[in-house]
Amino acid sequence: MKWTWKPDGCDLTVFDPAQFLEIVRGKSMAYVGFSLGRNQMHSLMSLLSRPFTRRISSSSATRNKVPILYKSSEINDHNKNEAVMLQLFSWGRGTSGQLGGGSEQMQLYPALIVNLQVLPSSFILSPTPGQLVNKDHNCINKQVLEVGISCGLFHSALLVDGSFWIWGKGDGGRLGFGHENPVFVPTLNPNLDGVRCIALGGIHSVALTSLGQVFTWGYGGFGALGHSVYHRELLPRLVEGFWNGKIQHIATSGTHTAAVAESGELYTWGRDEGDGRLGLGPGRGPNEGGGLSIPSKVNALPVPVAAVSCGGFFTMVLTEDGQIWNWGANSNYELGRGDKIGSWKPKPIPSLEDVRIIQIASGGYHSLALTDEGKILSWGFGGHGQLGHPSNQNQKIPVVIDALADQRVVYIACGGSSSAAVTDKGKLYMWGNAKDSQLGIPGLPEVQPCPVEVNFLMEDDDDLGPHNVLSVAVGASHAMCLVLRSGRPI
Repeated sequence: MKWTWKPDGCDLTVFDPAQFLEIVRGKSMAYVGFSLGRNQMHSLMSLLSRPFTRRISSSSATRNKVPILYKSSEINDHNKNEAVMLQLFSWGRGTSGQLGGGSEQMQLYPALIVNLQVLPSSFILSPTPGQLVNKDHNCINKQVLEVGISCGLFHSALLVDGSFWIWGKGDGGRLGFGHENPVFVPTLNPNLDGVRCIALGGIHSVALTSLGQVFTWGYGGFGALGHSVYHRELLPRLVEGFWNGKIQHIATSGTHTAAVAESGELYTWGRDEGDGRLGLGPGRGPNEGGGLSIPSKVNALPVPVAAVSCGGFFTMVLTEDGQIWNWGANSNYELGRGDKIGSWKPKPIPSLEDVRIIQIASGGYHSLALTDEGKILSWGFGGHGQLGHPSNQNQKIPVVIDALADQRVVYIACGGSSSAAVTDKGKLYMWGNAKDSQLGIPGLPEVQPCPVEVNFLMEDDDDLGPHNVLSVAVGASHAMCLVLRSGRPI
């Protein structure tokens, strides 16, 4: 098999992908047919950061194709030429199968793992933790399917039309199959349907159904499941919270979970341990072993909320009019108030009181906020470059990411120590920790403070047109994105 890269018209022929990976990782300078000096090696790294095309020729008459995982029932002989392809790509660390490609190898750049064939008007993105949802979203036509993605610590999920496929590490039962074995390819979970949103945590998973019910499964350390502390649930189990009305929004992190009811009330459960991330106050502490397994209303919030995001040791909510309130740990300026004083009591961010935010995202120790004008603000810990500023210093208050100021961003996401943004032109940018190739660009330094565009490989027989990124999800060491291809269906 021969691989040829053509960056900006320059041919680079590669006869062994495995040896090519060795070159990219800096372990080898020798190559089949030629050798690379240090200057040439530097040039190769520079070329790889530009758009490039993969040309594949093989002596084999057949080549493995990524299968169509889902085909809309609305596609027929009359409209089949109008169908488009939704594609799921993954990259980064794959040691637990979380990339979904069938192996445990690291993936340096986005690799296609799933195809979905749909009509352009037949789908919308499912609700995302931290994102304001259009009021009409909850009243969508039942014929319009919802599609969403989520990354946990070492597992991943794809949601399509109420069903979800899940894969990766199985410890603790986080995949919900009734066992703790790993799964290396997207596999349909038959144990829960009617799902509208999936949120994956550290060793657990959370789902919101169309009936407004919350289900959790996996390892229940510190009460993160909302059932009993340190108990494992190998199958999805209903969270029996005493909330006011149906739940319309969920979020989770490593060890705590949150849910927003239709009334705008917020309920939290899981780990607290003194940092106040649950927002419940001194009289509503852990009921067992440092965790609260009983969903409890955050009474200190004086305003109704519409969306919530769970960080490593803090929590952030968004009101319907786009105002941020947050609470919890603040040793790295996670709360964006200009000081390091943490508190369990929800408070607004003073510098954002006149700014309308439409999406929030929380990492381990940093946060992002997307304004209604398409600008990104970041604050908190910046040691891995996850804030997107030239300096890796911590940011005490929210600051606009200047490198993306000329773009209109429509979607943001945080991993543990990396960040991502999608523009209205369908471009994907990433920055932060690149140690495990979770930024999807070969050759980057481990700390990448400047947002860089993620490019996609093209094949000779791929007539699907450009890659229009719709959404992105980031885990601790891997990432995925959902891409729309509007050309000829496969």
